[in-house]
Amino acid sequence: MRYELFYWTGIQGRGEFVRLALEDAGATYVDVARDQGDGVMTRFLAGEQPGALPFAPPFLQAGKLVLAQTPNILAFLAPRHGLVPSSVASKCFALQLQLTIADLVGEVHDTHHPIAVDQYFEDQRIEARKRAASFRTQRLPKFIDYFEQVLARGDGQHAVGRNHTYVDISLFQLMAGLDYAFPLAMHRLRRHTSRLRLLSERVAARPRLAAYLASSRRVPFNKDDIFRHYPELDDV
Repeated sequence: MRYELFYWTGIQGRGEFVRLALEDAGATYVDVARDQGDGVMTRFLAGEQPGALPFAPPFLQAGKLVLAQTPNILAFLAPRHGLVPSSVASKCFALQLQLTIADLVGEVHDTHHPIAVDQYFEDQRIEARKRAASFRTQRLPKFIDYFEQVLARGDGQHAVGRNHTYVDISLFQLMAGLDYAFPLAMHRLRRHTSRLRLLSERVAARPRLAAYLASSRRVPFNKDDIFRHYPELDDV
């Protein structure tokens, strides 16, 4: 099947989790907004297209089916491309983990926009420093410890079962984003991330993903993205 991925240009954001899975699977897809501009998503968001109505990007068109929400899209793609075991229990656990990753991504976003999405970071700098301090010292270690436990309870190398899944890819992207946004905090947690580090290295070395990561199609992290590096939010 030929997929059409819709996500904002110029950033990785939540769409990158889907993009990485598509790349790893070798799926045929079009990054629509990158070809036609962000305005191409308007007709979907305005309800002018048939099918399910997405609230926001990313969303994926697969034939006549339109799917939104990153975990939902990945749960749809995974069994079609060998990125999740076939058992119901494994599929449910994979989705559970992906939803937990989404929770953490949301908390990352709120470190630089704790008051309002429609206000600039500079307009909520004081609140952002407070939120980021709590995130670095309380929330981030808790999430990291959870994912390390998940790997330890499995085979030590994969999040779900003994095979590579979309959750492994998403954990790679999560670690890459956290390393960019909070390099000091992640350095302090390094001895607590040994399994996640090894998993990230394995995922990045997968041939299709390695080729994608080395290409110009991999948009660099930047200050318009979810994972943003503001030195004052990464203080000791």
